[in-house]
Amino acid sequence: MNTRSDQLKAIERLLNIMDDLREKCPWDRKQTLESLRHLTIEEVYELGDAILDYDLEEVKKELGDVLLHIVFYSKIGSEKKAFDIADVANSICDKLIDRHPHIYGDVKVKNEDEVKKNWEALKLKEGKSSVLEGVPKSLPAMIKASRIQDKVAGVGFDWDQDSQVLEKLNEELNELSVEVKENNHDKIEAEFGDVLFSMINYARFLGVNPEDALERTNKKFIKRFQFLEQSTKADGKDLNQLSLEEMDVYWEKAKLKE
Repeated sequence: MNTRSDQLKAIERLLNIMDDLREKCPWDRKQTLESLRHLTIEEVYELGDAILDYDLEEVKKELGDVLLHIVFYSKIGSEKKAFDIADVANSICDKLIDRHPHIYGDVKVKNEDEVKKNWEALKLKEGKSSVLEGVPKSLPAMIKASRIQDKVAGVGFDWDQDSQVLEKLNEELNELSVEVKENNHDKIEAEFGDVLFSMINYARFLGVNPEDALERTNKKFIKRFQFLEQSTKADGKDLNQLSLEEMDVYWEKAKLKE
């Protein structure tokens, strides 16, 4: 691995390249905070894919893309005389020191749960009006639900045991069944949302990240279905003409192949 000196040189190299690009490249010169936003979101999702695939070489590359965006935003901030990369780094350093009094102060903690509770309490002392204030409005709904639950649990608003959460989930499923029989779409949607919220909460108690779990299932389904398509074609058959039972034969082969 690289020495700290080599690491700092690499960061300086990137900063110098960004200076060059911002000055000499028409595309890079044109970019704004707003124009980079959707590209940054895309890069973070690509990083997430690489992590789920446990492709460390790809993780390295995608982290580079994300780092480039951080440097890019910081360069634009310096041009606006608002902030630069040092301000960005010092800001997070200060926050980490302030929020880890058990490392940089005299606070004692017994476990991870106490660290989380202290973290949320410190945020409120910093002027936050709500523990939910830091949950981005534009987060995908599943991730947002997970973050909401994490944050309220951090201040003690939580179940004691996973059995209680499972009981609540079953209660929500029963309520959904009632509304399905009544065929009221608005109420069905509301109860379905409650079921999903409870499922995400149950995942937290099981130590499972619901977003990762669902994405792994997505990837598994895609892999199996593409095997079904390829096998059908190799056998000279038209997928559209197969019955569900015939498709299921290929599906089971895909499962065995795994």
